Amino acid sequence: MKYVLKGRVVTMDAASTVLQAGAVYVDGKTIAAVRDSSAPPPADFAGATILNSSGIIFPGLIELHNHLSYDALTMWSVPRKFVDRGQWQDNADYKHRVSDPMNTIAKSNDPHLLASLVRYVETKCLLAGVTSSQGISLKSDQLDAYYRSAMRVVEDPTEHQFPKANTHIPDVAASEWTQFKKTLDRASCLLLHLSEGLDDKARAAFLSLQNSDGNWAISSALAGIHCAGLHPGDFTVLAGHGGSMVWSPLSNLMLYGGTTNIGAARSAGVPVSLGSDWSPTGSKNLLNELKVAKTVNEVDGLGLTDCDLISMVTRTPASIVKWGALVGSLEPGKRADLIIVNASSGTEACAGLIAARETDMQLVMINGRAVVGEPALMSSLGATGETLTLGGKPRIIDYGPGDPKLPSVTYGEARDALADALQRLPHLLADEAAGRGVGHRALAARAPQWRLALDEQLPTGFALRPRLPLGGQPTGPDALLDRTVAAVSAKPLEPLPLDPVSVADDVNYATVLQAQRNLSPAIKAGLKAFYPT
Repeated sequence: MKYVLKGRVVTMDAASTVLQAGAVYVDGKTIAAVRDSSAPPPADFAGATILNSSGIIFPGLIELHNHLSYDALTMWSVPRKFVDRGQWQDNADYKHRVSDPMNTIAKSNDPHLLASLVRYVETKCLLAGVTSSQGISLKSDQLDAYYRSAMRVVEDPTEHQFPKANTHIPDVAASEWTQFKKTLDRASCLLLHLSEGLDDKARAAFLSLQNSDGNWAISSALAGIHCAGLHPGDFTVLAGHGGSMVWSPLSNLMLYGGTTNIGAARSAGVPVSLGSDWSPTGSKNLLNELKVAKTVNEVDGLGLTDCDLISMVTRTPASIVKWGALVGSLEPGKRADLIIVNASSGTEACAGLIAARETDMQLVMINGRAVVGEPALMSSLGATGETLTLGGKPRIIDYGPGDPKLPSVTYGEARDALADALQRLPHLLADEAAGRGVGHRALAARAPQWRLALDEQLPTGFALRPRLPLGGQPTGPDALLDRTVAAVSAKPLEPLPLDPVSVADDVNYATVLQAQRNLSPAIKAGLKAFYPT
């Protein structure tokens, strides 16, 4: 089908073109043209459906760092300041509030619970305008896979035109520099957790990318996630070998009280994209992580424009995963991955997206298909689906056929089932052993084919951090965590609330954010502009 979407258009093309009164012409999956609305339409668009929007049209948001499985959990009240990842993963309160609950859910044999988890966390992304993200890791007895539904999955896109990103780094392949380099050389994009923390131990993970001959395992395929421990000269090395990075400022600030030296990274020419990390210590979604990045930019005087920040969630991540010819900007020939955001007419376009709440997201379109939006807009595009409420406002969402590996569930079913499971955490697995799953439904006798593989934990085989040796010792806190990941915290499991699907639905979000002890007064003051208490 053919559609014409009219409004302010922020193309995010190489020239940063903004059309104050523009039109995006969509033909099936593809953008056929982007023009001023007063210009003649393409010849074959006579009779096409026209949607006159009062909003701003942007490319869909692309996220390269989010541990989606954990996004059902509420924000953790970080008890103290840490200096590297090993410290907080070995913290008893972290294990009690984050890792033990998720390990319990990961051990579930209830396919309905797994389907509910992935449906709920995918919805959190879609409602915030995220059209591409990382996949949720799944395992069976014979296979590893990623969950795929409405969003594009960077590790496992459904179309061969999109190169696959690599985030699964087997420990055996990462144990030696030569083997890791071979993995890197085979990859189109390798998203690697790198230097998580601000101390020398965190930096050692970067230094270990250089072997004894002085050669670096860095190329245009390498995208370092976090890079918080890097020194200015390290960014010069990263840029000189074509590497890039993914920045997650809120998670860094909450855990370490500081974040990546983005000024040094940009001065060195390192491409920087943005990721929300996960809900326990990061933003609820990528739209809200933009607000944190804006605050850090102003507090630290980084000199980034609002459109520079928007590039970190559109054009730049598309380039990093080698999808730049297909998505990341609104240009003829690219896929129709786009969002329409409500903003007042006097608001500068990029600033309007950064300030937007989830309730300002009028429409999310992926591959030319309306996925979620205001009922009137969805109806205009001939889209139908499930009705849900977002911050008190109705939305229609259509996930499409979903992933055939898992049972099909509605958003409402997923929300209720996941909330029920979190409340029954202390006896969830015992209930399943007795044949009762979420909602007290009877479980089939045979175990499900698929289970959750937590990419933050080691025993699943999904590793995102190498243990390359430096000075004869393996680097990275993961080398010390084999004993702690499997350990059970001294405190028994407790019922937990389900994290609200959006900030607009979370009445406590601003209060919990302001209570985080490692956020500086300046950062807290800046965030109040977006989240007033």
